[in-house]
Amino acid sequence: MHADSVICGRDPGSQFVELAVEVFSMLADATRVRLILALREGERSVNDLAVFVDKSPAAVSQHLAKLRLGRFVATRQEGTRVFYRLENEHASQLVSDAIFQAEHSLGGTPRHHHTRTEPVR
Repeated sequence: MHADSVICGRDPGSQFVELAVEVFSMLADATRVRLILALREGERSVNDLAVFVDKSPAAVSQHLAKLRLGRFVATRQEGTRVFYRLENEHASQLVSDAIFQAEHSLGGTPRHHHTRTEPVR
């Protein structure tokens, strides 16, 4: 067996490094990041998401199709309506971490480092 030759996903030589870059490129769009933030609350229809991100349903559908291909989101159909949800918790965590990193670029103590009385959203 080749069990000893498997490289940890967090090792710089991992075969997953290129896939991680693809994940980042998929999220290199503000609308897609906003869609992931909206879906943290739970399942939503295209029209609900369009209102949330202030885009047309057609534009949102295109972004959701890309997120679906990247396995960030999954769907459920009810009649003619399609509902989207996050495929797993990693997309939400990745977006949260990116926002936390962005807060560091502003200088000072980022909001997520303050003592919390309520969860950071």
